[in-house]
Amino acid sequence: MATLKLENIFKSFGETEVLKDISLNIDDKEFVVFVGPSGCGKTTLLRIICGLEEATSGNVFIDEEDVSNAQPVDRGISMVFQSYALYPHLSVFENIAFPLRVAKINEAELKERVDRAAEILQLTDRLDFKPGQLSGGQRQRVAIGRSIVRNPRVFLFDEPLSNLDAALRGDMRVELAKLHQNLKTTMVYVTHDQIEAMTMADKIVVLNDGVVQQFGAPMELYHHPRTKFVAGFIGHPKMNFLTTTSTVVDGSELKVNIGEETISLPVETGQTKSGDIIELGIRPEDLVLSSDNQGLSMNVEVVEHIGATAIIYGTAAGNDDFCTVLPGDTLIHPGETISLSIDPSKCHAFDSQGIALHRKQAAEVS
Repeated sequence: MATLKLENIFKSFGETEVLKDISLNIDDKEFVVFVGPSGCGKTTLLRIICGLEEATSGNVFIDEEDVSNAQPVDRGISMVFQSYALYPHLSVFENIAFPLRVAKINEAELKERVDRAAEILQLTDRLDFKPGQLSGGQRQRVAIGRSIVRNPRVFLFDEPLSNLDAALRGDMRVELAKLHQNLKTTMVYVTHDQIEAMTMADKIVVLNDGVVQQFGAPMELYHHPRTKFVAGFIGHPKMNFLTTTSTVVDGSELKVNIGEETISLPVETGQTKSGDIIELGIRPEDLVLSSDNQGLSMNVEVVEHIGATAIIYGTAAGNDDFCTVLPGDTLIHPGETISLSIDPSKCHAFDSQGIALHRKQAAEVS
């Protein structure tokens, strides 16, 4: 349907700079998610794309057309907000049809578009209902249907699932993924929930403090985070970070000490020297119980059994917020001390600025 390009976008409110030189290329039919903590600038960036906010500088292109100064109605986009914003006195049919009536679309085409949107969103048997007679998920689908009937070039979603309960959010994630497959159109979605980002996106834009930390496929960000921020934000439970007590660079080998453990990391050493502070990142799911009680010592404080897995929280090597994920039938209780094996090939290393050290290629490691 459309490509979307952001070129050197800056945005300031007074002296406060909220977006800092954002440049992105979003391909036709991609589902791209903007994710980051509250206040990182993701909603402001979405509003600049749709024309509800004016960039301080920079340009927005849709299908290579510069729409930076175009009115929202002329950009060929449609936006679904966090609030359903439905008219309570109108039926589902009339809520979906509202933008078409404003555009004075003839009645036959209007009915055809509404019926098609209702079929896609499984609302055909609810067209005569009022919003007050619908569940939260159905109301959100009505709001999405109001966007579909406009046949936009780009769909924009601003945290559309945040008002739903956990179970319904899970269902709606699946529905939105199916919708993208059916419509085959470009979608940009804003959320603070990294699980939504990981499960729905073709590509993820991780924002922090108005800066793009990384832009790429979900598993690329998961396996190859470029910064400590991305590593800690992507993945659940979040990555553990341990500060090394000593660092030794021996030729092309980097050795670090964690507690009483010495680990050789498969990273390039060109920018590192002995004595540098290195933070070791290890995901909870990459830790396993040591078979010989040798390894990283962890004091267990809380155990959460959630069926197939058990999430263990406690302290290890000076980290008071350490976590590991083990098989659900593992018999561990609060107050115990366990030993965990660390696989160096699954570790991530970050310098004092939070920048990831480059991993060696597989051939080099072997």
